Amino acid sequence: MSRSPGTRAEHEKFCRVEGWRRVRNARGRTGSHHVTYELALPDTRVLRTRISHPVDPSTYGPRLWQHILRDQLEVDEDGFWRCVREGVPPERGLPAQPEEALPADLMYLLVHRVGLRESEIAVMSRTEAIEALRRYWSGE
Repeated sequence: MSRSPGTRAEHEKFCRVEGWRRVRNARGRTGSHHVTYELALPDTRVLRTRISHPVDPSTYGPRLWQHILRDQLEVDEDGFWRCVREGVPPERGLPAQPEEALPADLMYLLVHRVGLRESEIAVMSRTEAIEALRRYWSGE
């Protein structure tokens, strides 16, 4: 789905919503006419984008807009607009955290003290794991 190019203000909103770090503003260095943001990715790469100053409702040209999406933000148009309009950051390959992940210390105790196999622990809820450790300590 092709939409019209975004504005400088929407570009900055995207960066703020996704959690990009502002590393330089237009006054930060002599001769700089851009606001610069960086985003560290899980694969150790760092994305960098520059927004022309002033950050205002000025619209980018179509070719520049495609360059910003593809090469700087590494996001498609749908992902960009979903982030700007709905506040949903784009998927960046972060592993989903289980809702009830067991703490590493609890896992260690269940394996090395209680003697359970990791496959047994993997199907336990947090409550069941804590109860198994409680039973071990109480000698039940």
